[in-house]
Amino acid sequence: MAAQCAQESIYNLLPRLEEKPVKPPRYVGVTAPLADTVTGSGKAIHLTGNRYISTFRPSVKSEVAKNKAQWKTMGPAKAAVPSPKNFLQKHSKEPKLPARKKEQDSKKLPALSVPRRTDHPVMGIQSKKNFINTNAVAAITGLPKKPQPIYVDRRQGDKYLLETSGLVPKYIKKKDYGVTPKYVTRRNEEMKKAQKEYEAGILEHLKKRAMKQLSDEERRSLLQGLKKNWEEAYREFQGLSVEIDTIPKKIYKEKLESQMKQLEHDIEVIEKHKVIYIANE
Repeated sequence: MAAQCAQESIYNLLPRLEEKPVKPPRYVGVTAPLADTVTGSGKAIHLTGNRYISTFRPSVKSEVAKNKAQWKTMGPAKAAVPSPKNFLQKHSKEPKLPARKKEQDSKKLPALSVPRRTDHPVMGIQSKKNFINTNAVAAITGLPKKPQPIYVDRRQGDKYLLETSGLVPKYIKKKDYGVTPKYVTRRNEEMKKAQKEYEAGILEHLKKRAMKQLSDEERRSLLQGLKKNWEEAYREFQGLSVEIDTIPKKIYKEKLESQMKQLEHDIEVIEKHKVIYIANE
């Protein structure tokens, strides 16, 4: 606490001028002789303390000044300003239709079905026909008007036309009712023709692959051979060990069983059918 009080002073309240550090002037070294230079990648660099100045500085400055121009990047200083008289007008950019030809104007208009306003009807024409007598004769000699057939849905219901109701058998009284259409008969004839061609092709194919009938001697020898094969398979099956504990033994046993089953089926088929046909391959 005593040390902090000793640091305080009334002179610290007086304003003080800030002293800015003055930078020393830039030092540009004088070009040293070639023996005092350090050569890097073919370029000479003169050492001047902690900074260096390249010997190519004057040439680079002259090249940059030579390539600079007034209109290099921003365009010309004075461009042509459009005239205020050539302002954008309304509908100036819309497409314009070509001028109408005189031939189209000279075409006549189509005749009107309604009389013109200037037309006048023919006057003064009189008829000697007696419309009263004519109407009376037509009423006497004419046939009475038939009432239109109607129907009602219930006793006190609304009336409906009978012809359009579907209750009148109009369809069955047509002239062509029950007559087979021409396209159906034509389709049936085409189907019959195709069926005949198909049957003829099958018969021709069967003739080419005609089946051969097995004779009695061949049937007997085939049956004996099947039975002999079954006996051999059964003998091998009987020779199997009682305990089948390995996978090869199981597979061999299943093979013998399927072989014996197939032989039994073939023997049964041949014994059941006495006439047997064989297809020629």
